[in-house]
Amino acid sequence: MKRQVPLNKVRNIGIMAHIDAGKTTVSERILFFTGKSHKIGEVHDGQATMDWMEQERERGITITSAATTCFWKNHRINIIDTPGHVDFTVEVERSLRVLDGAIALFCAVAGVEPQSETVWRQAEKYEVPVIAFVNKMDRAGADFYRVLKTMEDQLHANPVPIVIPIVENGELRGVIDLVYNVAHMYDDITGEKRTDMPIPEDYQEEREKWFKFLIEKVSEVDERLLEKYCQGEEITTEELMQGIRRATLSRLITPTLCGAAFKNKGVKRLLDSVVDFLPAPNDLPPIIGSHDNEEIVRNPSDEAPLAALAFKVVADKHMGKLIYFRVYSGIMKSGSYVLNSTKDSKQRVGRLLQMHANKQEQRDAIFSGDIGVAIGLSDTVTGDTLCDINNPIILEAIEFPSPVISVSIHPESKNDSDKLGFGLGRLAEEDPTFIVSSGEESGETIISGMGELHLEIIVDRLKREFGVSAQVGRPEVAYRETIVKDYDMNHRYVKQSGGKGDFAHVAFKLEPNPSGTGFEFENKIVGGAIPREYIPAVEKGILDAMKRGIFAGYPVVDVKVTLYDGSFHEVDSSERAFRICASQAFKEAFMRCKPQLLEPIMNVHVTTPPEYAGSVTGSLSGKRGRIQGMESVGSSNVVKAMVPLAEMFGYATELRTITSGRAVFSMQFEHYEPAPASIAEEIVKTRHEKMRGAA
Repeated sequence: MKRQVPLNKVRNIGIMAHIDAGKTTVSERILFFTGKSHKIGEVHDGQATMDWMEQERERGITITSAATTCFWKNHRINIIDTPGHVDFTVEVERSLRVLDGAIALFCAVAGVEPQSETVWRQAEKYEVPVIAFVNKMDRAGADFYRVLKTMEDQLHANPVPIVIPIVENGELRGVIDLVYNVAHMYDDITGEKRTDMPIPEDYQEEREKWFKFLIEKVSEVDERLLEKYCQGEEITTEELMQGIRRATLSRLITPTLCGAAFKNKGVKRLLDSVVDFLPAPNDLPPIIGSHDNEEIVRNPSDEAPLAALAFKVVADKHMGKLIYFRVYSGIMKSGSYVLNSTKDSKQRVGRLLQMHANKQEQRDAIFSGDIGVAIGLSDTVTGDTLCDINNPIILEAIEFPSPVISVSIHPESKNDSDKLGFGLGRLAEEDPTFIVSSGEESGETIISGMGELHLEIIVDRLKREFGVSAQVGRPEVAYRETIVKDYDMNHRYVKQSGGKGDFAHVAFKLEPNPSGTGFEFENKIVGGAIPREYIPAVEKGILDAMKRGIFAGYPVVDVKVTLYDGSFHEVDSSERAFRICASQAFKEAFMRCKPQLLEPIMNVHVTTPPEYAGSVTGSLSGKRGRIQGMESVGSSNVVKAMVPLAEMFGYATELRTITSGRAVFSMQFEHYEPAPASIAEEIVKTRHEKMRGAA
């Protein structure tokens, strides 16, 4: 059982960008040029290989990340094509967690867009080295150098061009390769044929200017080149390539290329850069995990004990549950037993697959550094660690954003009732940002997600994949509750009913935590006032109350509880008593701390013809929106605003009406902030009426 490709010739990369920047088009060209596919699939024809779901082909957008493997210059490239729509940001989050490098795509006309910023921050979070590709250089208004500037200004990136465009009469005719001092010229029709030739005379000055910029930028972050540069010595092509690679792996620069993927221009040079500059698994620091509170380091080697992370679950109607995983060390073998250390359960690996979008290739083993799919791990979910039974390790799990929108859902017929529960369960297993719950007061089934489109796709999948016809209620905003002042709470819970009674006594301080920091519980009990075994029950009781909400029935966030005193009874005290006592105490204290309702605020960008800009700003202002600014991008204006999510339902229809269908918008969750008092009062009143009606 030998690996096909040495570890240093493996590349695990993702393609990330704002919606409609051309990610899937770039993926299709990569598959074509590497020989993985023999026909280029186009997004607009609904034939893209990587957009294999029916919903993706109908809508022309990527919904789920798709994985594939191809080969270029004797290197194996494992690619994940991620969605650009903010509703499916979970796919980017979990993909970047297991990838070693990424291609950040930017539209040459629009530059840095809202979701560009989101995925860039996600790459920074996981410290993923990135190369950039400025796509759509064939469009009117394309400006490579303006995109570089927006990358610097908005992303605080350090973009360093390694090619610059040759544009004639608005058409991308070729690129000047600054590293190899050559011009790559493309034929006019398909761009598949590339001719390398000396740099045209009238571009020599431009080449010298940007080559000097390249040398200076790499020398700034590479001591070996800096010494030669300062001494005026010539830097060879090989030395420059090594310098760019070192700086890229250290995330000090972002090598930037350009092209027009739809016309096949610049894609081969992009593939060369993936191989040349992005890391192999053994270029990166070893993976760090833990077991029994001890840190464990695993090197990327086939000889090391197995350590793998499950990063995605897919419910396949033919094969059942598919677990996508990344092997960090060791070898995952078909038919072997592994330990799910997150759940402390032994599981048998059934079949192993290498995925190509929704097509599979059976494998006997998945080696260190590779990405594969396992069938048979029924108890495994996203974020679980799979490891060698005799060498347990738990890898850091993946963090996911909380849902911001909810709707009620119920089956159209009794026959659909059982199927609905099954379908929702399978889809919730796939997507950690999709939550299924039962309404505390009404008993309704509530589904929550990242946006209207997210939930719309879920309902569509229920119908197509699970045969369930369901009706959904009106969207509801996922409000939160918090407090603005402190309170010291002293509470006893005493219940006597003939036999053994219940007794618990807690004293704690409840105070607000800074916005976004979540819940904090601090135990300052001394002298055994409350026995140690009852302390977790106190925290659980508080969490019970926080989950259900107190002020208006929404989850509580950003509070700190410091438990400092209490008492117990030798016979009547129990975990149950302390849990009930803490829950009651928290509810009472919360209402004495000036409760506040928080609403989700969305970062909204509207791209509109200039003549409609006034109508757009007026419309957003009327939705309690705060206009952050407006800038010109090509022939359009981009209006930026912060708007409460509650005001944005149905905005797509309104925007089409006020701009005659010529404007588009995108929005993403930004933060929670206090709702105005009058609106909060109305929401609380409505919630209380609903709760009384349900009772």
